[in-house]
Amino acid sequence: MIAPVLPTYNRASVSFVRGEGARVYTEEGEAYLDFGAGVAVTSCGHAHPHLVKALTDQAQKIWHTSNIYQMPGQDKLARQLIDLTFADTVFFCNSGAEALECAIKMARRYHHATGNPQRNTIITFEGAFHGRTLATIAAGGQEKYLEGFEPRMTGFTQLPFGDHKALEDLAAQPHIAGILIEPVQGEGGIRPVPHQCLRGLREMCNAHGLLMLLDEVQCGVGRTGKLFAHEWAGMTPDIMAIAKGIGGGFPLGACLASEKAAQGMVAGTHGSTFGGNPLATAVGSAVIDVVTAPGFLQHVQDMALLLKQKLAGLKDAYPDLIADVRGAGLMMGIKCKVSNVDLQKAALAEKLLTIAAGDNVVRLLPPLVISTDDVSEAVDKLDRALRHLSSARAA
Repeated sequence: MIAPVLPTYNRASVSFVRGEGARVYTEEGEAYLDFGAGVAVTSCGHAHPHLVKALTDQAQKIWHTSNIYQMPGQDKLARQLIDLTFADTVFFCNSGAEALECAIKMARRYHHATGNPQRNTIITFEGAFHGRTLATIAAGGQEKYLEGFEPRMTGFTQLPFGDHKALEDLAAQPHIAGILIEPVQGEGGIRPVPHQCLRGLREMCNAHGLLMLLDEVQCGVGRTGKLFAHEWAGMTPDIMAIAKGIGGGFPLGACLASEKAAQGMVAGTHGSTFGGNPLATAVGSAVIDVVTAPGFLQHVQDMALLLKQKLAGLKDAYPDLIADVRGAGLMMGIKCKVSNVDLQKAALAEKLLTIAAGDNVVRLLPPLVISTDDVSEAVDKLDRALRHLSSARAA
């Protein structure tokens, strides 16, 4: 008999009923240190008082009116994002996949509006993950997500990560609309794109009349120590999809764009029933308040450096188990020489939450509000988990 909830997840047996800061608690009161943050979602930690107040205050006013009417909360959050980024306009939705759908449609519509409808194919990269819709699994191109959902949606061409010659040749083709990339691949195994490569992609788009699309769903909103990861490279996109951290745990996504890139998106070309609802935008504005407060991003950078140093110590201590430590900011990955799932389970047994990723990597994506004590505790738990795995291998 099928489960009441469609069994599309391999869930751990544990469940949580309460959270505070970087910790979550079972019904029995057992505390777990959360270094997964709901896959980089609870950016401000659990039950952050500023976010809780914003949500409860709004909940006592109005929850939903639909986008048929003016939405003051959308205007406020859009202006916050515009003031902080390259963008001139913002479309609000409910998730990262929806934000990517908007970005893809916007890129195609731009070329349609400017008299080049044949430019309808977007270059993406192997190892990418852009969501679970039919369009976004085609954009990601990973067979494990595409299997059984054929025919594959057309309009995307994947290239190997770092094949510059193939990229240059393809970008010059007349059917190419743009380039889509994650500044740090998340599901693909915490693989940062070198800053010079991001700048090179921007130059390539300029040279060939293409749009530069960034997927900052996982790496954005302070995760790397800048508000958005592309800032480290000193470049800007034409279109950027964000979600996860911008809602701090409440479903919220957004597609940010320049006026030029958005020119084809006129009334009737896109929409969302729940996108940018009053509850979501109230929380999103509160998240922006927190992550842009003086000293917050410096704190993220400081905690990231501490975590990276301590993880390097683990790599030295367990050379037979850890192949590499990589990432950016508080988006770190441990590339394993054993099964990443085994390390994830061993960490869970130590009451540390982590996230598995591609390339046999375990992701560490803690709330951005973690303390030095939290970092030390997490590394101690990982140390015990690795010691257990080492002993099991020796037995």
